[in-house]
Amino acid sequence: MAGSPLAAFAQDAVVHPGQPHPWQMGLQEALSPIEAQIHWFSTYTLWFIVPIVIFVAGLLAWVGFRYTEERNPKPSRTSHNTTIEIIWTIAPVLILLCLAIPSFQLLTAQYNPPREPELTVKATGYQWYWGYEYQPAQANAAAASPAAGTAANPANPASQPVSFLSYPLGEDARDASGKTDKATYPRLLAVDNEMVIPVNTVVRLLSTGGDVIHSFAMPSLGVKVDAVPGRLNEYWFEANREGIFYGQCSELCGASHYNMPIGVRVVSREQFDRWLAAAADNVQNANAQLSAEIAHQAPVVAAR
Repeated sequence: MAGSPLAAFAQDAVVHPGQPHPWQMGLQEALSPIEAQIHWFSTYTLWFIVPIVIFVAGLLAWVGFRYTEERNPKPSRTSHNTTIEIIWTIAPVLILLCLAIPSFQLLTAQYNPPREPELTVKATGYQWYWGYEYQPAQANAAAASPAAGTAANPANPASQPVSFLSYPLGEDARDASGKTDKATYPRLLAVDNEMVIPVNTVVRLLSTGGDVIHSFAMPSLGVKVDAVPGRLNEYWFEANREGIFYGQCSELCGASHYNMPIGVRVVSREQFDRWLAAAADNVQNANAQLSAEIAHQAPVVAAR
């Protein structure tokens, strides 16, 4: 009965964090500190929006009912009401201040990491795929601690630059890539080579475009930064859970804009170090080794 509607419903009932779900009403689960702040700010603004909408709708309904021609045949000729004008000037100002202060705090946090980034990844958008370049490990260490050294070590594979392209995973390529589980590798979101980053690590993201304007967006990680040709935009994020998370290009960039996904695989620090060392020689082999290592780990119960 694998193909029955009941089986399909049971599969959809398993909620995987870091991707959209059928009938989802709210934001994706927060998997980074910034996204957690975005969730808080979204809830906070609702406490202002809902009463304002109810008040304005009720006021319009009351005015429409009370001041019809039948009920108010002689309309008032009043042109000014100082009390009302003061109220409708001061009240919006106070509301806007209550919204502006936390919004500026969130905006400041989005561009000021809590500590020096330990990893730098450059994401370049193309029609219609992504290219990733990893800054050498020792260069990141030198940025965090100048006394640690300033040059990469050619003898250490992990200190060499790593770059690769990430294409959308075609349905005909699932078997060959071993990504047949559509719950983990969703249609139109899965990619052949995910960006791999370590968990609980501040990552500096550099974004640019190789042809037209794109936008690197990862909702669950609180990331959305434009990729503009000839310009380098900088952002940061920190994933606080291991797993595979998905995003998409969020800037209309051509005919296949709908199929320009972003895949980010978050692993432990030890797994990332081994992957980075292997990826310096062959990215496909490094990904295969990482997938095999993760598959042999104890299964993690998906969030519901």
